[in-house]
Amino acid sequence: MQKEISKNKMGTEPIGKLMLTMGIPMILSMVLQAFYNIVDSYFVSCMPDAGGITGLGEYGVNALTLAFPIQMLMIAVGVGTGVGINALLSRSLGQGDRQRASKIAGNAIFLGVCTYLVFLLVGIFGVKAYLETQTTDPVVLEMGTGYLRICTILSFGVILFMIYEKLLQATGRTVLSTAAQVAGAVTNIILDPVFIFGLFGLPEMGIEGAAYATVIGQCVSMVLGAVFHHGFNRDVESGLAYLKPNKGIIADIYKVGIPAVIMQALMSFMTYGVNIIFGRVSGAAVTAYGIYYKVQQFVFFAAFGLNNALIPIVAFNYGMQDKRRVKSGIKYGLLYTLAIMLAGAVGLQIFAENVAGIFSLSPQTQALCVKAIRIVTLGYLFVGANVALQGIFQAFGYGMRSLVLSLVRLVIVALPLAYFFTTLPDAGNLIWWAFPIAEGCGLVAGMIFMRTTAREKLMTAGGQVTEREAEKYA
Repeated sequence: MQKEISKNKMGTEPIGKLMLTMGIPMILSMVLQAFYNIVDSYFVSCMPDAGGITGLGEYGVNALTLAFPIQMLMIAVGVGTGVGINALLSRSLGQGDRQRASKIAGNAIFLGVCTYLVFLLVGIFGVKAYLETQTTDPVVLEMGTGYLRICTILSFGVILFMIYEKLLQATGRTVLSTAAQVAGAVTNIILDPVFIFGLFGLPEMGIEGAAYATVIGQCVSMVLGAVFHHGFNRDVESGLAYLKPNKGIIADIYKVGIPAVIMQALMSFMTYGVNIIFGRVSGAAVTAYGIYYKVQQFVFFAAFGLNNALIPIVAFNYGMQDKRRVKSGIKYGLLYTLAIMLAGAVGLQIFAENVAGIFSLSPQTQALCVKAIRIVTLGYLFVGANVALQGIFQAFGYGMRSLVLSLVRLVIVALPLAYFFTTLPDAGNLIWWAFPIAEGCGLVAGMIFMRTTAREKLMTAGGQVTEREAEKYA
């Protein structure tokens, strides 16, 4: 069995190269996930006025912004569960326990089905009530309800694909997961204008067309993900017997997964809170935030993609008790994530006006979007360090430390500070500073947790290390 383990590239290839070969496909996959949302926003912003409504495209973008937290929540549950699956499966493979790894994979699919059933009920019964907590505008409410109801009722594609994606990533088959993601993204891009504007003789569906294009693209990714996992993932066995729920395995998945779900869901909660708080300033501020947030996802999701490589690499080698490779994984994970965020910050600072100009927005909303980019990107290096630290904590099974770090970044500091800024005379400029300040506070908390984690885990992986050596990674 040990010979079988040694063949897995996560235990043999140089860490720097391995982080890139696994991370680049994951980065591409995550960036394409961000592309789903930005493509919808672009084409919706281009919708012509109709029904006596002027500025229908901007109304549509506002509706997408208000609907987005629920879409983020779906991703949060899928990704958070996947983090638990990823860490547990990688660790089991590192320990040479193929049977347990197969049961983990089967239970992962079972959990994906259960997650979909929850969001199906949300789509049927809860969408309109949710949107009414953020707006009273009848146009925005109608558009948002139509869009979000489709995305939730037909959410099985995105939820199950995230499960299959994590199963492929945990065994190092990132190229296959990325291929499935690319196919879905291309499908969405092609269908968006066709459905929204009614091309090739199809009826013009407007914002609901964007929703149908999105869920069809997600279903394409899901089908390919299932084919790749069941057909090519040889590290684990497939079969109906492995789908049987196992309380112990589910508990182990969610030991790491629940904090990760909550951590990811905090992004949804923050966006929901920001929508309400920024609404105190103006509707244009809400729309500008929605556009900025989807633009920033290209950079953030690239960092998350690298983080998705960091987690299984560190977890696998920790399972093998290889101290040297664990430490190397931490070093390269931090280095590469910071490089991604620095490149993103520089690029957005240079091209802020060009990026905002892509969308058909009013001059006021476009100016606010540029302002958001200029200010918020100043904290991107803090973001990079925080994302990498969260991945390190998850790889070691410290989901709660990741959760607390996220709470500091996204809720405890950001929301109260944003609300405070809305009470000041220059609120339109000040509100954007809440985000980089919150990330800086998060980094302080993350460094404290990392010092403790290094002492606890680096002293047990592959032999003892000195306190001074552990502190190098704090």
